[in-house]
Amino acid sequence: MAERLADLTEGLRQKRRKRVGRGVGSGHGKTAGRGTKGQKARSGGAKGPAFEGGQTPLVGRVPMRGFNRKRFALRFATVNVKDLNCFEDGARVDPEALRRAGLVTRLWDGVKVLGEGELARRLTVEAHRFSKSAEEKIRQAGGEVEVL
Repeated sequence: MAERLADLTEGLRQKRRKRVGRGVGSGHGKTAGRGTKGQKARSGGAKGPAFEGGQTPLVGRVPMRGFNRKRFALRFATVNVKDLNCFEDGARVDPEALRRAGLVTRLWDGVKVLGEGELARRLTVEAHRFSKSAEEKIRQAGGEVEVL
């Protein structure tokens, strides 16, 4: 039984990490498997896949075409109206309160409140943007909307 168990666990053992540059006796001493001299033998000598031996890489030789507004776009952390029910009635909800409640992890360029779900509490909600439906639902519940 013990032999059978040993046979089964044989292939499960983790392979030991190769420790290079640790003396001649290890078989990977002296040059540590890097061969002799040259750029690749040096530390930091590994160049990226786009490296073309000092020649301007293809990505630099080809002209840029088109324009994309994505790099300038604002990013908003979003919260749905239904998620605001975790706050007490009459509470003031601002981006920091949303962060403390765990509804928002990063604030990015601000907070936008979206209109999914229903709101059952009277809240004063402060945010950078509101969808029309969210604004309507907050006011319908007797709350107030403040744009930062």
